[in-house]
Amino acid sequence: MELFKNTNYDFLGKKWPFIILSLALSVAGLISLAVKGGPRYGIDFRGGALMTVRFAHRPPVDKVRGALSGKLPIEVQEVSNGQDDIIGTDVTDDAHRQAAQQTILATLNSAFGQGQTGKYNINSGGAAALADRLREPLQRAGVALSDPQLQDLAKAILNYRDTPPRSGLIRDLSELKPVPGVTPQVLAVLQQETYPAPYAIINTEFVGPKVGADLQRKAVMAVMYALAGMLVYIGFRFEWIYGVAAVIAVFHDTIITIGLFSLFNKEIALTAVAALLTLVGYSMNDTIVVFDRIRENLKILRREPLESLINKSVNQTLSRTVLTSGLTLLTALALFIFGGQVLNGFSFALVVGIIVGTYSSVFVASPILIFWQNFMESRKRTTPVMAAPKPERPDARRGTAKVK
Repeated sequence: MELFKNTNYDFLGKKWPFIILSLALSVAGLISLAVKGGPRYGIDFRGGALMTVRFAHRPPVDKVRGALSGKLPIEVQEVSNGQDDIIGTDVTDDAHRQAAQQTILATLNSAFGQGQTGKYNINSGGAAALADRLREPLQRAGVALSDPQLQDLAKAILNYRDTPPRSGLIRDLSELKPVPGVTPQVLAVLQQETYPAPYAIINTEFVGPKVGADLQRKAVMAVMYALAGMLVYIGFRFEWIYGVAAVIAVFHDTIITIGLFSLFNKEIALTAVAALLTLVGYSMNDTIVVFDRIRENLKILRREPLESLINKSVNQTLSRTVLTSGLTLLTALALFIFGGQVLNGFSFALVVGIIVGTYSSVFVASPILIFWQNFMESRKRTTPVMAAPKPERPDARRGTAKVK
């Protein structure tokens, strides 16, 4: 399928506005990184704890942030499913992590406990704690249960709580009627002794500072190894200047993407690094397609000026570029708009990388070939040609000729 046939756009004639734009974006991003002391890394890289909190209704992000901001250095993000908040803290050692988790739980209980003083939150804790809480009240209510039966009852209640669609959150205690062992007497005791908080801690993750620093190093090395491998491949497959041009273009894409992360104050997490590696391969693939057509045309159009030949090559691959980049961009935009907070960094890197990577193949990598050719031709013109030595006369040897 060809969207464009026999086009003859002068892409390289318009290269300078794009080169200036690239320089401006690169400089702005580097200045932002310098001012902010580097990228804003996620907890994956800098270390800390992540706590996922599920709410019965839409998460009150501002209320959670306001309740915790004066007590801990935290970040609160809403997840796209409309029920979860992710609370992140920079606490990195075990002792302080436990204290931070207790502070978060106590603050949430104070802010969202609905005044249920003295009652047990059935949306937190395990089966043993629930059994201990119910043992004496059930005996007073005349419910005769052995200890194994009580343990089985607590486990059945919590299994019900943790099974989808509840997934860790009971909204009303009357939901427990179908649970085996929950008789009307048991339900009455549950309503007297427990309450369902409108939130539940469904997941807690911890990354130590050494692990975070190691992940940073490995992420940088992954990008560098990818660039080095591509440089070797293209240098072998084409010529070394093609490899240099392609790697410079991809490095340009990466710098601009990281710079825009800094300018928009977005976190770089492991998903963002995955997107960066994806766009490195994507941009390189687009550049190779253009370079391959340039190489083919060099064999056919030997007397054609290089700039005109590159323009023809870009025009010949224009349909392919628009189709592949356009469709991929639509997918990345859908992720960016509808993917929610968790995929925001990943999709943002893809959107920026596809746009920047597509135009860098034309307006960054291709002009490098022209600049190199012009540089080599100017060197040939300025290199002085050594004069050939005059032939020596047969009889001219150290002065006068020999007289017989």
